[in-house]
Amino acid sequence: MVLDEFYTGISFDAHAFFGAHEKEKGGFVFRVFAPGAERVELIGDWNSWNGAPMERDTGGIWSTEAAEAKAGQLYKFRIYQKDGRVLDKADPYAFAAELRPLTASRLVGKSSFRFSDEEWMRKRGLRYDLPMNIYEMHLGSWRRKPEGDFFSYRELAELLPGYLKENGFTHVEFLPVMEHPLDASWGYQLSGYFSATSRYGDPDDLKYLVNELHKEEIGVILDFVPAHFVGNDYALARFDGTRLYEYPEKDVEFSEWGSCNFNFYRGEVRSFLQSAAAYWLGVFHADGLRVDAVPNILYWQGQQERGVNIGAVDFLKKMNSGLKRLFGEVLLIAEDSSNFPKVTAPVEYGGLGFDYKWDMGWMHDTLDFLSQPFEARKEQYHKITFSMDYFYRELYVLALSHDETVHGKKTILDKLYGSYEEKFAQCRALYTYMFTHPGKKLNFMGNELAHFREWDENRELDWELLRYPAHDSFRCFFQELGKLYRESPALYEKEYDSACFRWLPTGLSEAENAGVYAYRRTAGGQTLAVVLNFTPENLEGLLLGCDDHSIFREVLNSDDSRWGGGGIVNSVPLAAFPIPCCGSSASIRIQLAAFSAAVFLVERTPISEKCRAWTVSERKYMTI
Repeated sequence: MVLDEFYTGISFDAHAFFGAHEKEKGGFVFRVFAPGAERVELIGDWNSWNGAPMERDTGGIWSTEAAEAKAGQLYKFRIYQKDGRVLDKADPYAFAAELRPLTASRLVGKSSFRFSDEEWMRKRGLRYDLPMNIYEMHLGSWRRKPEGDFFSYRELAELLPGYLKENGFTHVEFLPVMEHPLDASWGYQLSGYFSATSRYGDPDDLKYLVNELHKEEIGVILDFVPAHFVGNDYALARFDGTRLYEYPEKDVEFSEWGSCNFNFYRGEVRSFLQSAAAYWLGVFHADGLRVDAVPNILYWQGQQERGVNIGAVDFLKKMNSGLKRLFGEVLLIAEDSSNFPKVTAPVEYGGLGFDYKWDMGWMHDTLDFLSQPFEARKEQYHKITFSMDYFYRELYVLALSHDETVHGKKTILDKLYGSYEEKFAQCRALYTYMFTHPGKKLNFMGNELAHFREWDENRELDWELLRYPAHDSFRCFFQELGKLYRESPALYEKEYDSACFRWLPTGLSEAENAGVYAYRRTAGGQTLAVVLNFTPENLEGLLLGCDDHSIFREVLNSDDSRWGGGGIVNSVPLAAFPIPCCGSSASIRIQLAAFSAAVFLVERTPISEKCRAWTVSERKYMTI
């Protein structure tokens, strides 16, 4: 590491210099940045926690060596502040930490782990024209041992890859695996930006989990939290007696969560965060980072009315462009609910440099619509269509995340208005809509089970739900949707090309339509038509506009009895007939159960003269 780069905020390898590093002939060398400290001592297991003085250079870096220190031992820095306070601080650059509620840093020696994921690393990419179906999960509450203990990283490596493949996921996204003191923060208030949390094992154990996932061709995305950090005394807060990592101004020192906001105007803080991002991508072979709380970075206190935080915007641009320079096609995903422009445009074209951002508007509008009483949906009709009005401005991930299943919000299934049976039917239709709508997909663990109970980090998922036919059938339907998505180029190729999506007329007037939608996806030599019925009425002979010479073959119907539906499906291919429909040259008639969705493969074939002469009055459906 070049120290000038550290001070000016352009370093991506500060962790190679700071922290504790094992020497070739034994012992460790320690370095910490604490320019405001009166003096600093090193305390640890090997010196019975009696302070050993550290030497300061002109730039505020304190250093020392401990020949007797060994890997696995615990240590801290004793900071003597200029106001007379003395605090024992964990190492900001530590590679491991003591199991909470204890707070010391742990020495990590040179790793003996060797990755065997070369093939995966060569071919991984941004997946613009490939399916990406992400399973968001919290490692400590996906499954628990019978006695309630956590599974370790290595134990999860035996359970997780097969489960993800069975359920059609291409990637897994872990809620933060960086060290944090409070389980209830889910990892979003960090104390150790370079430490794999000791709850589940050591750093090599996490590498093993990533390696095993890669061997099964599952990409790994890690949540990264550069907006704010935990305010505990032993961590970064007022690290050297001054606001070293946080803003000096009191009105922006703390976030809405009570944590400390990072000061993006300080070069050493930028280098710290950029190096942390690079560490997880480089050392752990992570395939991407999902950056948390981006609006709280873009705007002062996350409030648009307070204005854009220019320094923070500059930080994001330089971090993202630097990570791309170092690691190539790693995924950089923004959790962003704002309307800030060009979030997913390259930095060289005036963008922030993310590859994707979460489509929070799609999520809110869709779930709000489906939570409405049936009779009220007519007035909310365009909440379902609105997403396509802005979709091509950014590159989106459709996310039904952990934030939608906690804190009294209800789970996805339970948000939906209606009876028990109606909730399941609508949930199948909702997921058909999600998997056939343009954009990558993300679901929080439990969504695939039609989870009824809100997520609780202290309990594993309710796996016993699969003993009940409604939940087991839903899980099977979810798997079938994932398979359709992966095997249908129309659903992922050129999905950000507006020419590949078109709304289809249904023959229903705006006055009578309270929740029926149809659209077409075309790419990769394939055309699929999707019809959604979010109303409580079975639709017999629904008119659907199409091109002349079209054959519609149903490939998936959410009302199929296999998924717990009533069995109202279109079991034979349907041929277009020459009756215009709302500007289309021809039309077909389909049947669609209440609260259901159907997906059709659209083919082209000649239509006989006899068929051309038929009229609507002579037939209800036209089949071949």
